[in-house]
Amino acid sequence: MQTPSFPSLGLERPRLEVADIFRAHGQAYRAAHALTPDQARVMRAIETCRTAHLGGHVDVCDQCHFKRNAYNSCRNRHCPKCQNLAQANWLHRQVERILKTRYFHVVFTLPGELRGLSLENRQRLFELLFEAASSTLLDLGHDGSRLDALLGFTAVLHTWTRDLKFHPHVHCIVTGGGLRVATREWVSRQGGRWLFPVKVMSRLFRGKFMDALVRARDKGEIVFGGQCTGLAEDDLWAAFKDKLYRKEWVVYAKRPFGGADGVYKYLGRYTHRVGISNYRLQAIDESGVRFSTKHGKCATLKHEEFIRCFLLHVLPKGFVKIRHYGLFAPPNLGTKLVLAHKALDKDRIVGEQTTESADRIDEQGWRNTFFNLTGVDLTRCPQCKAGTMVPEPLPRPPPSRVAA
Repeated sequence: MQTPSFPSLGLERPRLEVADIFRAHGQAYRAAHALTPDQARVMRAIETCRTAHLGGHVDVCDQCHFKRNAYNSCRNRHCPKCQNLAQANWLHRQVERILKTRYFHVVFTLPGELRGLSLENRQRLFELLFEAASSTLLDLGHDGSRLDALLGFTAVLHTWTRDLKFHPHVHCIVTGGGLRVATREWVSRQGGRWLFPVKVMSRLFRGKFMDALVRARDKGEIVFGGQCTGLAEDDLWAAFKDKLYRKEWVVYAKRPFGGADGVYKYLGRYTHRVGISNYRLQAIDESGVRFSTKHGKCATLKHEEFIRCFLLHVLPKGFVKIRHYGLFAPPNLGTKLVLAHKALDKDRIVGEQTTESADRIDEQGWRNTFFNLTGVDLTRCPQCKAGTMVPEPLPRPPPSRVAA
């Protein structure tokens, strides 16, 4: 399969940045609020990203001698400036997983009643969200009255709405069929607008999540703090649990989209997003921060509130927000996924060439990687358009004088 073109990487520099807000108001926010170590780390990374604090070099044109400073990136996954190249490189590595079939987009959302508990137990409840969503899709795929096959899908955790409210949900890009391992045949979802009925997915997801949550509480794995303190009492917990069981949980399913090429477009939209991109910022002034939301609308938050909302979406250190299941799960890449490729495309040669190619691209350095993925040559002089920008060390600052 030929690698499709990648989504736009936002090469035009935004006029405003989240870093501007952090640099101007971050110190006051730290003085007034207790930050977790993860939040403090993210703030510091964004404030110093591509500044002299992280070091760098000078690019000098070998013909017209034009110079520009090039500072190092923080590479923090929450930084709006550091995701584009990581996103493109990650997508490049997914070529072996992409199957020649149509795909569905399914979103599993936690109800509002669980958001307070999620804020107090991010790691545990995010894990339960992944487990319940993935188990729902895999079980329905194996259902003999539906596909009776193993699906393949990638799941991505998001925790925000367009106006930065806390709203945990998982986007799943799911194959429109699956592999029957015993017979080595591919079974496609025939007809219909959805992969599975939305109500069936919703109720199965609700049951799986609530069962896991109850077991986690019984084992003492859930912390009841803040607004959720009362849920430590058995009677209040029972009423809370009954309310969630009676509620219809939201599972959003889109119509199927194109085949293998279309999945790149969809994955590119969701995998490396942060709470808000710099391109959505419209104004930063004494009244606060104005940013675009959706349907042509915008929102304005006070500086302090904007920082608070942004930090709501900092993930626990080491938490994996992009996960692969079924045919795309790491243990199946060299076995069941190979069989699925062969069942869908008899002429396809499945091997390790794509993976090796991706490794070679990484070894070439980030400028060559960027060129291979975008077609933009960052070594070309932006002034004379003919010379090559050659990196040189930044001049050392003069030594500070110590008074005698």
